[in-house]
Amino acid sequence: MNISLLEPARGGVPGLASTVARHPAQLVGNTPVLRLEEPFAPAGRGFFAKLEGANPGGIKDRPALHMVREARRRGELAPGAPIIESSSGTLGLGLALAGLTYGHPVTVVSDPGMEGAMVRLLSALGARIDQVAAPHPEGGWQTARREQVAELLAAAPGAYCPDQYHNPDNVAAYRPLALELLAQLGRIDVLVTAVGTGGHSAGIAAGLREALPDLALIGVDAVGSTIFGQPARPRLMRGLGSSMYPSNVDYAAFNEVHWVAAGEAVWACRQLARRYHFSGGWSVGAVALVAGWAARTMPAGTRIAAVFPDGPYRYLETIYNDAWCREHGLLDDAPPPTEPDEIAEADECVVDRWTRCSRVRDPLGRERTPLAGDAAADGPAGAGAR
Repeated sequence: MNISLLEPARGGVPGLASTVARHPAQLVGNTPVLRLEEPFAPAGRGFFAKLEGANPGGIKDRPALHMVREARRRGELAPGAPIIESSSGTLGLGLALAGLTYGHPVTVVSDPGMEGAMVRLLSALGARIDQVAAPHPEGGWQTARREQVAELLAAAPGAYCPDQYHNPDNVAAYRPLALELLAQLGRIDVLVTAVGTGGHSAGIAAGLREALPDLALIGVDAVGSTIFGQPARPRLMRGLGSSMYPSNVDYAAFNEVHWVAAGEAVWACRQLARRYHFSGGWSVGAVALVAGWAARTMPAGTRIAAVFPDGPYRYLETIYNDAWCREHGLLDDAPPPTEPDEIAEADECVVDRWTRCSRVRDPLGRERTPLAGDAAADGPAGAGAR
């Protein structure tokens, strides 16, 4: 399918520049930035939020389109062949868009934790949903999903798995986002991102550091995630954190990491909705909490950018549902503490609330090989003017 650049609208309002998308993939990219201050930081000491929820499906529209396009270019994905991947939701939306764009059936392997609204939405978008029934005894739901992906691939010769956790194209896809931030904000001193597969933290930081070599990167993880050296535990929060060690995580790129608990993220999400008429999911709340702390505590004039990966709608029955939040002990009238706990080493103790560590190491002691996204990439298919 031809997804050429957006074309000028015909018969529009005289004197008003306008463009019309010829395909939904052309709506990916050039997302807006919103300035946020209170209640996360005092007036004049806020941060800038990159609203990736303005993409059709969220931030992972970018890597989904890019990974599929690159696989087709290399001959790894034949025309019309099925795409099979594990996802808790947002990448699934992106793959549904990529499947529509390039003509591939898509199967998303998930688990019972996927919100009912997301299951219905993915199905409406044409994706097939395959849910695993039980967690892996050691690797939890994530490992169970990946094992199911492997079984489905074995049963479908020619099928392709993007493998978002270990695919360098996932990192490369975020270079256009870095360029957008540079165009929108100019100088950026601190970047705050959630960490799950490691793709957008590595890709955006690498792109920004080409122009801003002194950029500081703060990673935001979930309590119960293993990525930065904590033990794996059950997690309510989806979209950030992991029960495995994705090779796309660029540990050397981080200046520090924060772990955030589910109740703290809920508070932040609801504050965003009430104060700014924009919010999102677990990653958005966790990132807002940490970016606000950075804005309060770093020297005046520090320019902080935070990446908000999605919007609120898939979370209406969880984060924004009082009954569900009370059932899980997540509603508290008091705001979270204004300062995180601090630990010197990531494995010093098991954390159960907002905690900060300024020493970041790969728990497996791996030496990272530079990825394609560290230097250059030509961006996801369909990225263009909004």
